[in-house]
Amino acid sequence: MPQFAYEAINESGNTVKGVLEADNADAVKSRLSGMGYIPVSVQKGGGESGGGFVESLNDMLASVKAQELILFTKQFKTMLGAGLSMLEILKVLEQQSENPKLRKVCANMADAVKKGSTISDAMAAQKRVFSELYISMVRAGEAAGALPSVLERLIYIISHEHQVRTDIKSALQYPITVVIALGGAFFFLLKFVVPTFAGIFASAKIELPWPTRMAMHLHTLVNEYWYITLGTFLIVVIPFALWFRTEHGKVARDAFFLHIPVVGMLLRKAAMSRFAAIFSILQASGVPVLTTIDILVGTIGNAAIAQEFRRIQEMIRSGQGLAGPLSRAKYFTPMVVTMVAVGEESGNLDEMLSAISEHYDVEVAFAVKRLSDALGPVLIVGLAAVVGFFALAIFMPMWDLSQATLKM
Repeated sequence: MPQFAYEAINESGNTVKGVLEADNADAVKSRLSGMGYIPVSVQKGGGESGGGFVESLNDMLASVKAQELILFTKQFKTMLGAGLSMLEILKVLEQQSENPKLRKVCANMADAVKKGSTISDAMAAQKRVFSELYISMVRAGEAAGALPSVLERLIYIISHEHQVRTDIKSALQYPITVVIALGGAFFFLLKFVVPTFAGIFASAKIELPWPTRMAMHLHTLVNEYWYITLGTFLIVVIPFALWFRTEHGKVARDAFFLHIPVVGMLLRKAAMSRFAAIFSILQASGVPVLTTIDILVGTIGNAAIAQEFRRIQEMIRSGQGLAGPLSRAKYFTPMVVTMVAVGEESGNLDEMLSAISEHYDVEVAFAVKRLSDALGPVLIVGLAAVVGFFALAIFMPMWDLSQATLKM
């Protein structure tokens, strides 16, 4: 989304300047009017130019980890509660941060605040660090005058999502390592071990069993026709990679993952937990439902579920509640639909969503353990298949060769 540098007059009659992201200049003017400002000028391309190739490269390589963002938010909330001004908070955060990118972000936000921007608008210009969810919640906290409590909720949700992602990565780390090791061992045996025995078997003029013939064919394919193998692989992979970058490709890919046994159930439960946690916190922070769904589309982490959110949004715009559209959408469980319906009827939707999130946190932990338990036997079978294949390919003809030698 493009950035626009604006100059406007606030309610006190002072001139304020800043940077906003929007689809066009008219959208910026409408947003400024909604903030109580009188637009004076709006120009596209509000960011300052970079400081050369080295600085741009450093920005690309540097990243802000979830733990650093959690610490940043905690410090921000503590100093805000202590009564420090926004500029003082940003100055302290800039000095205390060990991450060079985060220090630069704090400095940029301080400059924007000096020019009259709100802290949410200053964060909106730093979208590589602050997500749409983060920015929207801060903006809602500013509008309601409850920024410290909103920051407390932000700390919870960032910590919650970081923990879920860490658990899933931990569960997949071991099987991925084993699969890579198996692939490396398979290639090593084909490249270096099989050729050693191939010459012996060829000179013996014995009939080779099918495992040995297959291993020798694979060796020839890898060693002499590798360019054909690589070309075929690229011809197959590149079109899919390009298609997966399109909207339809992302939806198809993510929908496929959601239907994989065990893995798909884990991804669905993680998405339900994220949906309920984010929706609950945004509702408690006073963010409108349609805006909340806009944020969920960009933060749910699954294009197929995001597509369902867009459909739900259209139904809500037509005057329907939340539970009805959820019941007609894919991937949402009956429990989620029922509890949302109860929350709407009782007026405690945020509490019901919070309960859903807590329930699915437990479900995700159980699904991660189940995935780990299911992958163990699969990996053992795979390892046995690789070892058994090469054992048969090498020792079966050696046995035949020894029998022929004894007959002579």
